[in-house]
Amino acid sequence: MKILQIITLSELGGAQSVVINLANNLSRENEVIVVAGEGDGKMWQALNENIEKVHIQHLKRALSPVSDFLTILSFIRLYYKYRPDIIHLHSSKVGILGRIVFPNKKTVYTVHGFDSIRIAYRKYLPVEKFFQKKCKAIVGVSNYDRQNLWDEGITNNVYRVFNGIYQPQGDVTMKVAQGYAKKILCIARVAKPKRFDLFLETAKMLPQYAFIWIGNQEEMENLPKNVFCLGNIPNAGIYNKEIDLFMLASNYEGLPMVILEAMSFGKPVVASRVGGISEVIENDVNGYTVDNTAEAFADKIQYVLEDDYVYKLFSANTLHRFNESLTVDKMVKAYMDIYQL
Repeated sequence: MKILQIITLSELGGAQSVVINLANNLSRENEVIVVAGEGDGKMWQALNENIEKVHIQHLKRALSPVSDFLTILSFIRLYYKYRPDIIHLHSSKVGILGRIVFPNKKTVYTVHGFDSIRIAYRKYLPVEKFFQKKCKAIVGVSNYDRQNLWDEGITNNVYRVFNGIYQPQGDVTMKVAQGYAKKILCIARVAKPKRFDLFLETAKMLPQYAFIWIGNQEEMENLPKNVFCLGNIPNAGIYNKEIDLFMLASNYEGLPMVILEAMSFGKPVVASRVGGISEVIENDVNGYTVDNTAEAFADKIQYVLEDDYVYKLFSANTLHRFNESLTVDKMVKAYMDIYQL
């Protein structure tokens, strides 16, 4: 099978991780071509050598009539050059431009977090509705996304496929937060939806624990003594080896890869009750999903970390949940079933 995987940005991120894992796995028995546009290009470095990589310089996240038209022309050329059996579109921008060009019966579109459209960019929702029949399948990465697609009137061949990851590999030594009995990690960019403010408020309420943030692009100043910002680190998920609990405060999510990475190491998770998080983090089983208040986060973090029996139980349950349904093999099989519809 000849499979075209297309995504807007060539930088590393959650949706790009899905493309990387899908492409690398599928390339064992299929011809895979990965296409992407603007970004720092770090995604290319993570792809197997046998995967053909195509950069489209006009493909950008921002709306631009000229760039978008040139991207459509590039897509047409790609289609007639490769004659793919499947075109898999990732992200809303590519999802629209790709569905203009490619045949319905060959096209699969994955929505990586429908709330980004439903809430943050709702003005584009009519476009999504209009194009819903221009593909063989629309895929949400959680039951939450699938239900919201249905609720918004996008009901044509909608499926759910959980994201899948490999456990991050490598060696790491935590050089900060020495002297703290417990360490809490968050991996996210510093942006309004990711609630760095709530992370700081929670840390102030639990000064006995170290709170570590990975993903800030700039130096963070005037931090509480127990907060450590390590910057933007490649393969940051490996730091889950060195911590006790993973925290993610957010206004909206699909199914965050950073939570799956923590789960692959058997780490309990306390996260916002948004998106599909509660489908993999179950209260009183392997962690908690909570309201976006520092009090709620602090209460559950302390409960998990201060009870050794609870901590060990949650850790074991977390690892079992990951192996049961959140691996790359599970994700690839689900997408192959959709490709072969």
